[in-house]
Amino acid sequence: MLGAVAAGAGALAAMPLRAQSMPGWIRQPAPFVPPPVDYIAVAKAQLALQSRNIPQTDRVGIVDFGLPSSRPRFALVDLVAGKVDMFPVTHGRGSDPQHDGWLKSFSNRVGSLASSRGAYRTSDYYWGANGSSMRLAGLEPDNYNADARAIVVHGAWYAEPSLIATQGKLGRSEGCFVFGEELLPLILYKLGPGRLLFADKLSLPPPAPVPFELPAPPAPGTENMVRTGAQQGVFPTKAD
Repeated sequence: MLGAVAAGAGALAAMPLRAQSMPGWIRQPAPFVPPPVDYIAVAKAQLALQSRNIPQTDRVGIVDFGLPSSRPRFALVDLVAGKVDMFPVTHGRGSDPQHDGWLKSFSNRVGSLASSRGAYRTSDYYWGANGSSMRLAGLEPDNYNADARAIVVHGAWYAEPSLIATQGKLGRSEGCFVFGEELLPLILYKLGPGRLLFADKLSLPPPAPVPFELPAPPAPGTENMVRTGAQQGVFPTKAD
């Protein structure tokens, strides 16, 4: 019996590692895949809630702050064509003090330098310190300070998608929705005044990994107190 077991163990060791079947209890969980977000459904639901405030209903901007800045997370929803185009956009430094690319929290407080969640109405174009820009009106208790905080849509070098390849994330704004300078004209044209911009955490970040630890070996002198696999009938004993 012991000879057969040893032979089987030797055959397993001779197999390529990836061909060996790992015990179920040691298998790692499948990679986390966030559930897909139906941005068209989100756009329709938010338009219904803000029907009195939004005159233009053909296109909607949805910012999914549940995704990191390394991912395209501004969804430009065309409700007439029924399609969604995704683009990178920044979040505020007050929402990401560690600058790891993930938004941690929202704030509507003046001076917070954070992003605010909620529904906005896009307003007029203007030329400011950051060039071509578009004002926003906050429509909810979580973002009503948008005008006082000068939260707008504009472009900047630190929002260029090329930074993702070199730094793994975009830079941070002071709470504004900032796009790459080459991308900005398209966003301003497609979104335009009088439309809905909605921002929130819609995709969930992956859960924190749980460290795996092997059980500690029994203390010296207590081996006979531990019920072994042989005593449970799982493995053969010497008497076999």
